[in-house]
Amino acid sequence: MSAITTIRPALVGKLNERQVLRILQSHGPLSRAEVARESGLSPPTISKAVAALLKVGLLEEADAPETARGRPAPKLRLASTSSQVLGVAIDGGHCEIVSAGLDGEPHADLATVPTPANYPELLDALEAKARAMMTRSGVTTLGLGVSLPGLVDYRKGCGVLSPNVPMTNSRRPAADLAERLGVECILLQESHALCLAERQYGLARGLDDFAMLDIGTGVGLGAMSSGRLLTGHSGLAGEIGHLTAVAEGGRLCGCGNRGCLETVASDSALAQRASEKLGRRVDVDEVIDLATTGRVDLRAELQEAVRYLAVGVAAVINLFNPSTLFIHSRLFEIEAGLFDVVVRSAGARSLPPSFADCRIVRAKGSKRQGAVAGIIQHLTNAVALDVI
Repeated sequence: MSAITTIRPALVGKLNERQVLRILQSHGPLSRAEVARESGLSPPTISKAVAALLKVGLLEEADAPETARGRPAPKLRLASTSSQVLGVAIDGGHCEIVSAGLDGEPHADLATVPTPANYPELLDALEAKARAMMTRSGVTTLGLGVSLPGLVDYRKGCGVLSPNVPMTNSRRPAADLAERLGVECILLQESHALCLAERQYGLARGLDDFAMLDIGTGVGLGAMSSGRLLTGHSGLAGEIGHLTAVAEGGRLCGCGNRGCLETVASDSALAQRASEKLGRRVDVDEVIDLATTGRVDLRAELQEAVRYLAVGVAAVINLFNPSTLFIHSRLFEIEAGLFDVVVRSAGARSLPPSFADCRIVRAKGSKRQGAVAGIIQHLTNAVALDVI
């Protein structure tokens, strides 16, 4: 006797809602009739799905401008004026928080705060900025995404080891903010956030397989395979910055080891060398300003960083064989042509077939964009998640 599978009507409805969301994410604003044509679903089915999505605030309607033939049917779009999400990017020097519509378009109110000295003060600062953005009249805040540097355990929703923001170790900033703010919050490792930002709003649109090398306070890696992030068993995959680059006499890394790649190839590594040369502490913003204006000669320090960065690029190409590798780094702001130098040097260190098959591109996205993309994806995936 053959098995009979019963599909509950409620689940079918959820699948229809998800299909409507995906069509509007791909095509932009459409009328109900246009959504029906794109989906192949009947107009009554579309109307029912749209009504459910309007009710929870994921969609909104906008009147189309009147034409000579009269006023066309209103357009459906991802909520951008009636609902919003927030994105938080935590980093060693400062934290950023931004609001955006569900179409991912950021609002003008980007807030930046110096990273506090301890975790309670960090939560207080982020909560204050978030609450200020949540007071926008007539706008409902649906959720918040948090980008965090270092190791993130997705199963537990906490930071595990953040050499550059150690106050977050064993802490759950997304869960703690959710409790304070009363909205859904999710946690993302910052390299994964960059992957989502590039795929949703940058040069990786339409790509299901690529890698993202993040050169910032540390060195991180995100990899997308078949449209899914490779996170490992607990979410700890991609910590390329803690591969040993200097076997003997290397500098002490925040992870406790010596000679890690991020001690020689990151923004903070260059800032540390510049600080030693100047005899005072400088951050990467000042380093870029000093180097680009010619007030300090940092060519030797920059050449070292570039040499080791090429080693990291070659390692990613050899290990993952990506079709496209995006590199996110402010180091390229210092000198024109520096990116090409890294690519050429990486080519000399990579396996020739893998290098020839890989397109290397400067990333355009940001971690705060990634936090926004992450919470939007989470809200969208929550529709019919139990049947996927």
